Amino acid sequence: MKSLKEILAEVAVKDADSIKDVQVSGIEFDSRKIQKGNVFVAVQGTQVDGHEYIFPAILKGATVIVGEVKPEVFPPEIVWVGVEDSAWALAQLGSAFYGHPSRHLKLVGVTGTNGKTTTVTLLHQLFTGLGQKAGLLSTIENKIGDEVFESTHTTPDSVTINRLLSEMVAAGCVVAFMEVSSHAIDQHRIGGLHFAGGVFTNLTREHLDYHGTMLDYLNVKKKFFDFLPKGSFALANIDDKNGRVMMQNTKADKHTLALKKMADFSAKIQSNSLDGLHLEINGYEVYARLIGGFNAYNLLTAFGVAVLLGESEEEILVVLSGLPGAPGRFEKIADPTSRRMGIIDYAHTPDALEKVLDTINELKEQNARLYTVVGCGGDRDRTKRPIMGGMAAAKSGQAIFTADNPRSEEPEDIIKEMWAGVAKEDRHKVLDIVDRKSAIRTACRLAGQSGIILVAGKGHEKYQIVNGKKLPFDDKAELLNEFLIQN
Repeated sequence: MKSLKEILAEVAVKDADSIKDVQVSGIEFDSRKIQKGNVFVAVQGTQVDGHEYIFPAILKGATVIVGEVKPEVFPPEIVWVGVEDSAWALAQLGSAFYGHPSRHLKLVGVTGTNGKTTTVTLLHQLFTGLGQKAGLLSTIENKIGDEVFESTHTTPDSVTINRLLSEMVAAGCVVAFMEVSSHAIDQHRIGGLHFAGGVFTNLTREHLDYHGTMLDYLNVKKKFFDFLPKGSFALANIDDKNGRVMMQNTKADKHTLALKKMADFSAKIQSNSLDGLHLEINGYEVYARLIGGFNAYNLLTAFGVAVLLGESEEEILVVLSGLPGAPGRFEKIADPTSRRMGIIDYAHTPDALEKVLDTINELKEQNARLYTVVGCGGDRDRTKRPIMGGMAAAKSGQAIFTADNPRSEEPEDIIKEMWAGVAKEDRHKVLDIVDRKSAIRTACRLAGQSGIILVAGKGHEKYQIVNGKKLPFDDKAELLNEFLIQN
């Protein structure tokens, strides 16, 4: 087991520009003591500055402090490690502490606005079906083989990532697939990781409350590909105009996928129904359980990644055809006693909501009416609220605006901003029902025996965040319950 001095020395060698000053006494710091909290890394967060907690950390037993600004008065018996960027240094330390686990399996990162969760879930299911032990880091869940661990973020903090990867290696995983969010890239949560490949799905309006502009959002995503190592692969969807931009400066081997252009990995939709997709992928015919054009991209991406990791095309497609996809992503809920159907989807961006609405309208029976239950999250990008409100009203037979995760905001205020985008001719099709449970109940009653109910925005989530409290709430469970009650 490495000592702290060895780990710090390794980080300094690997990232010499980051380490400004290392003051280490003659005492060896066993890595087991680090695990017990003897090292405190002061990270500047979006809401809290970790440097404010240096002295409380020392009082609680920290003997090594890593930070960007050394306090003027500092105990001489405490080790100070000065760095240019604490978050970056933490990522390097986390990787070194756990023995650089990302170098001992094939780690593939998937980034983009939409499709990340379904793509990594498909890849985990695919490689499991191919007989390989695989790891998963996703919005919905983290998995080591078949063992499931709760997920709290799209991409965990850098120490948690390395801990999970080390457990995957110890369990015999040979591949791992992870979602890479823009926040994680910007906050160096993936610093220190060695990727075998990186994937770009698409880029649409999202997280502007954090990034400010679409250009800044794009540039953060691009950083992921800029730092991919030589010998890895970069796979980009070039039907999205930003696909080639992502790969402009990468050292990785470049590969492309598309449904509308010539690409290394291409697909054509032969048929699309509520029973699934019939696709032609690189000349092979395949039937899949997933629905919609957006899932054609997800399936093609999973196929491309698997081929680039050395798997047989025929074997990939055999397994891919039977995969169910990710929970809460265009998940169909059938009413057992009628033709009424529910669909649960995580769509919480304008682009994702539009794709789901268009898919349902394209595939549903002509006389089936669509009832959409939708809200927008609080303390997030407010500019998308009128867009999503207008879209839900225009593309649904009936829209019901409700609470999503209002967080610290009043849900009535969020709904009012959604109304701002509703066209005059669509206003008669919109209801306000703040309570989400009541909104779902009303949609089910209005749908009668043959309508389609889309509950959008929360997908797999089993909670609702209201005034800082995480309250139990499950869209799927509520929908199923209403089907049972109303029959």
